[in-house]
Amino acid sequence: MARPTLHQVAAAAGVSIASASRALSGGVASPRTIAKVRAAARELGYFPDATARALRTGAPRRITFAVDDIGNPNYVAMLRAIEAEVGHGGPSVSVTSTGSSDQAVELVRHAATAADGIIISPIRVNDRLRRAITNSPIPVVVIGSLGEDAPVDVVHVDSAKGIGTAVAHVAALGRRNLVFLNGPLDTNPGSSRERGFYRAIRTGGLDPDRCRQVLADDFTVSAARKTAAHLFAGWQRRRAVDRPDAVIAANDLMAIGAMNAATDAGLRIPDDVMFTGVDDTEIAAVYNPSLTSVSLEAAQRGRLAAQLLLERFEEPHRAPHLVSVEPRLVVRRSTTISTAEVLAS
Repeated sequence: MARPTLHQVAAAAGVSIASASRALSGGVASPRTIAKVRAAARELGYFPDATARALRTGAPRRITFAVDDIGNPNYVAMLRAIEAEVGHGGPSVSVTSTGSSDQAVELVRHAATAADGIIISPIRVNDRLRRAITNSPIPVVVIGSLGEDAPVDVVHVDSAKGIGTAVAHVAALGRRNLVFLNGPLDTNPGSSRERGFYRAIRTGGLDPDRCRQVLADDFTVSAARKTAAHLFAGWQRRRAVDRPDAVIAANDLMAIGAMNAATDAGLRIPDDVMFTGVDDTEIAAVYNPSLTSVSLEAAQRGRLAAQLLLERFEEPHRAPHLVSVEPRLVVRRSTTISTAEVLAS
């Protein structure tokens, strides 16, 4: 099927080609004209050829970095690495928040009007987003997971395996009543990290009746603190076998929120309860007590994604690449106890 042309979009919208071009490129046009032209473009499936536009104008290429939450320190680390990789004088990098899956779909569908390539790290992936990414007229690199055999460049890390290293770590220190503090399960991190937790319980010989998952509304400090407050209420009055003695949090922000709740409840960290997070963000190192965390190598994933996109610019028709990154446990004070206590357990 032939790709729709700007001439067809202009005809469908009832405007001149020049007006259609201005409406799609951000030039001067009335709101009514912009609405008509964009509606026609959506209907026809038309996307401007950003790469050709860059070659015509001599303008530097532009990269859009799209994430769920631009305030998350994990994404900040990725952004810094992307900017460092493209270098001074290379493509410009802008960052945007995708929000819902529907917003992510619209962003990908219309990114060609403002960018020459996309690096996206979605936490929710559905069929519409997969199709939008697969059919994008400009290169897309995914940091995360898009499903098996996705015909795009992907940088992936096995976060389920990372959760397993955290479980094994606290179990080796004698902890048996484990709680996995997770976020929404309709997200990639929520579902994969849940899988990693229960797999580690089975393979580690832990009693599944003494290990459980607790869900917070979001992967944030405030949501985790609220959920953990209920978890630690009356902790001192419970039997030892009923007291959580280690919390494996789905990310560092949630771990910090849970540690706040434990402190509010008068618990000692790590003596009464140990904590681990995921992402190894800067806050994990500076918080008191410092947080043991599973590094998912955010900076490395950002750097690799930028490399893949730059390579795609130069070789548009090469086969898609899947690059895997290994998780790494960084041990800090939130799980550090004396040798005597380990022997006593």
